[in-house]
Amino acid sequence: MKADVDRGVAGRKPKAAAQTTADQRVWREVVSWFWVIVAFIFIEGTLVQARVIPSGSMENTVLIGDHIIVSRIGYDAGIPFTDVHEPLWRSPKRQQIVVFRAPLPDEGNPDFIKRCIGLPGDHIKMVGERVYVNGQLLNEPYALKSSPDSPFAQYPPAEDPTQDTRLTSTWASGISQYVKNGELVVPPGEYFMMGDNRDNSFDSRYWGFVPRRDVIGVPLFIYMSIRAPEQVWDPGHIGERFETYLKVFVDPGEVRWRRLFRTFPR
Repeated sequence: MKADVDRGVAGRKPKAAAQTTADQRVWREVVSWFWVIVAFIFIEGTLVQARVIPSGSMENTVLIGDHIIVSRIGYDAGIPFTDVHEPLWRSPKRQQIVVFRAPLPDEGNPDFIKRCIGLPGDHIKMVGERVYVNGQLLNEPYALKSSPDSPFAQYPPAEDPTQDTRLTSTWASGISQYVKNGELVVPPGEYFMMGDNRDNSFDSRYWGFVPRRDVIGVPLFIYMSIRAPEQVWDPGHIGERFETYLKVFVDPGEVRWRRLFRTFPR
């Protein structure tokens, strides 16, 4: 009888051990996913982000469907998918391409990619397609000018800006305080941004300056570039975007192979 009892006790041990092993596996899985999430928050929030270009405002420098890696190192740190962020020690340079939160609260402050034209303290004036910064004509080999007539024949506008329906209401009512001797003076801690596709860019000319706190980072390189209609890359078109990625496997010719791993000046 004692032997039977011993065998019964012994028979229960593997079951308990198996239960402990299962608990350990679950715990290891939880810990693994925890560190994956922590790594994602750290990388996305402080190091790099992946972005896709949804519009042609930066053509021909950046094209619709270009997928880029953006560096946040030294520019901004925050928690992904929240408004919690903190500006860091780096600031944009003149003529550098920058990713930032546009000062458009009615549109949810969308992320834009433009070129930094004016730094704090700069005096900016535009005559037709020519841009002058601090009295010097800016050399802009990257600028795409598809029309002989600039959207703004003169900037800052010579007429009453409050009557210019192209400007946002906030900028139309506030631009005059930054104009001195016919030039737009960039205030401390703010930047003037313009798209390379000058005739097709909704930029600082229309809505004003970008505060330093809203600068996210600068692009590093293009890791993928796909030909597809502009609306595919707009927010909310997840199904169309997924379908576009699937088509690439069927027709690799839709990939702009020569653009892959093209880097940006820093």
